[in-house]
Amino acid sequence: MTDAHGPNAVDRLTRRPLSGLRILDLSRLLPGPFASMILADLGAAVDKVEDPSGGDYLRFMPPMVGDASKGTPMNAAFHALNRGKRSLVLDLKKREGQEALLRLAPRYDVLIESFRPGVMERLGLGFDRLRAASPGLVYCAITGFGQDGPAAQRAGHDIGYIARAGVLGLTGPESGPPQVPGVQMADMAGGALFAVSGILAALHARTTTGAGRFVDVSMCEGSMVLGAFGLMAALAGDGSHAQGAGALNGGIAPFGTYRTKDGRAMALGALEPKFWVAFCTGVGIEPGMDALMPGPHQETWKARLRDVFASKTFAEWVAFAEKVDCCLEPVLMPEEVPSDPQHVAREMFVAHDASGVTLPVPRTPIASEAATGPAPTQGRDTRAVLHDAGWSESEIDALIATGAAR
Repeated sequence: MTDAHGPNAVDRLTRRPLSGLRILDLSRLLPGPFASMILADLGAAVDKVEDPSGGDYLRFMPPMVGDASKGTPMNAAFHALNRGKRSLVLDLKKREGQEALLRLAPRYDVLIESFRPGVMERLGLGFDRLRAASPGLVYCAITGFGQDGPAAQRAGHDIGYIARAGVLGLTGPESGPPQVPGVQMADMAGGALFAVSGILAALHARTTTGAGRFVDVSMCEGSMVLGAFGLMAALAGDGSHAQGAGALNGGIAPFGTYRTKDGRAMALGALEPKFWVAFCTGVGIEPGMDALMPGPHQETWKARLRDVFASKTFAEWVAFAEKVDCCLEPVLMPEEVPSDPQHVAREMFVAHDASGVTLPVPRTPIASEAATGPAPTQGRDTRAVLHDAGWSESEIDALIATGAAR
């Protein structure tokens, strides 16, 4: 991190604490780009390395956002995850591309990749070779199952990682197969958030040792520890938290979602007796304490609450939740989130230029602002990145002529 001086130095470092940090991101799709987006929002400079064919193909998936007369339309999530980053194209299957990456490495503090284990070694770009070129480099590999073990080479996606981690085994409903979560838990939390934690820990260690290190992130393992409450109950021999049967995964009426009279939904989380009593008093039913314990009697309680919630509209329940402190919140649709008063007050969304279209994007919650600048088109900054790293124009031209850069 670069030093800052002057009367506003503390404020600048507070707002952009990773200013001066440089990230080389070879990953694509969600986990790696989300991790480097967090680092970018905190002040790091991020350069994407993309292959000359598809590159980061999230860019081309629907829904596409952008005004073709003002820029290149790209995927909505791609715009958010890659804001403020630069893109260079290198063909790492070519010797010249490999040599270019080795020449770039000493300029960066962190490298992120999400290839299957062994791919970088086969390209001659494994951690040992990169560490020889840049001893202080923090190398973060995000994979489905980690660098070793019998599943290391298995193909997979988020649903498979959370299945193997036991997370889906804790997920209801009891009467059928587990429900697929609405967010990518393994990619975004199990992978990206642990990648950021590991990277920051390695950078802190480097301040003492001067040496970089290898950060091995398994999305499956990261997901596993997210299920600590139910997982540990099961490992302790308590089966009450099995699929959809526990207090926190759909097994009790006071902790669940319910349809309103007009077809919307509310989320009730009245786990503690005082909140359950407040809710029941507010709606005019007897607050039986047995409702807070799992068991067969829960079907009666759930049916009772379904009738209660079906008696009022969504707006009426929102008004009720404002008056009665009982852990009751509206289930917002995604398009409603940016205008929610809480998120507006916290300035959670920023206006982002998405190829000529203004798109609201959420900032990283622990960052006071979001990285600025549009997401890059593939290879938009190849010349700039190489020039910044000391390549002459003739060297850049020669590299491009080999087909190893574009």
